[in-house]
Amino acid sequence: MTTDSALTMPLVTVACNGTVIDVLGTAHVSKTSAAEVRQLLGEHHYDAVAVELCDSRYAAISDPDAMSRMDLFAVIRSGKMGMVAAQLALSAYQQRLAEQFGIEPGAEQRAAIEEARNRNLPLLFVDRDIGITLKRISANVPWWKKTGLVAGLIGSVLSRDKVTEEEIEQLRQGDMLETTFAEFAAERRDLFVPLIDERDEFMAAKLIEAQQQQQLQRMLVVVGAGHQAGLVKHLQQGIADPQVRIARLQRLPPPSRVWRLIPWLIVALILTGFAIGFSREGSLGWQLILDWVLINGSLSAFGALLAGAHPLTVLTAFVAAPLTSLNPTIGAGMVTAAVETWLRKPNVGHFQQLRHDVTHWRGWWQNRVSRIFLIFLLSSFGSAAGTYIAGFRIFDRLMN
Repeated sequence: MTTDSALTMPLVTVACNGTVIDVLGTAHVSKTSAAEVRQLLGEHHYDAVAVELCDSRYAAISDPDAMSRMDLFAVIRSGKMGMVAAQLALSAYQQRLAEQFGIEPGAEQRAAIEEARNRNLPLLFVDRDIGITLKRISANVPWWKKTGLVAGLIGSVLSRDKVTEEEIEQLRQGDMLETTFAEFAAERRDLFVPLIDERDEFMAAKLIEAQQQQQLQRMLVVVGAGHQAGLVKHLQQGIADPQVRIARLQRLPPPSRVWRLIPWLIVALILTGFAIGFSREGSLGWQLILDWVLINGSLSAFGALLAGAHPLTVLTAFVAAPLTSLNPTIGAGMVTAAVETWLRKPNVGHFQQLRHDVTHWRGWWQNRVSRIFLIFLLSSFGSAAGTYIAGFRIFDRLMN
């Protein structure tokens, strides 16, 4: 292993199975990083260039207007509203960096892609898909933190219009995703493993797989500085069967049977409470149902109202939440998002302005597309809170 002190950015050279791999640790917000990527490609002969991107993140870079072709109804039906909202918030964070500091996050990745194409070099996207990473983060986070994971990410990104100098320094030293999550994560170990360590291992496996399949003599790998040490460690240790390792790191952990049963257990307890109430006295049973409807419906409707929903969407939240809370297969947010999309269907202009509007917190309410995501999130949280509050209220009445 060797290092190059002539460069501003750290460069580590590793010999791996007969292939020389230059791992350049870059700062995602530094213009110097892009220049040094071009410098290396000009000074050395490489057989391939690898970048810290997955296919979906590459698509976002190469086609910034892809969001304008998003089918909101398809997103709602597939249950990906929270995931897309998180990715949109991350994109907004990057856009705010560009506007505030006159820099282009990921410029070094763009430089690597451009130079590789100009030199007709194979281009390797070695990072794990961002959707899988976010899902593995969710699976690794303790259950009491799951509810606020996506909301915490969005809240941290939208908490203010200005990005601090401290955040910029973190980005110079680390990883865009890590910095975004770290702002709200009090305990980061449960985030670090799937967010950084697993991705280091995944990228190493992808590089070794490419080396085995294509018999490459020398590769340039462009990654964030926060990944360099871990990636180099895995390359030095070697991976006997990279395809097996890649498959394992892409696998989504199956949800625990216990946690899959909990929503149904809550429904069973609520329905049992209703039955006990009616068995004692009809008026008590109807009072329990009234408590359930008013508490659950009101909190979900309040969430939709906070998100700026159409009055009919707010009414829908009030009606739907008490029913969807008794059916764990569908959430109140899915219903309210679908209704809002139907009532206030976004036009082409809303999609075109989406990337700009979400860089400021007001824009999330002003743009019809982002407002639908807010309605989904806030009405869902309202319904979830209403389920527990109403449940305790029912239990209290039955005990008295």
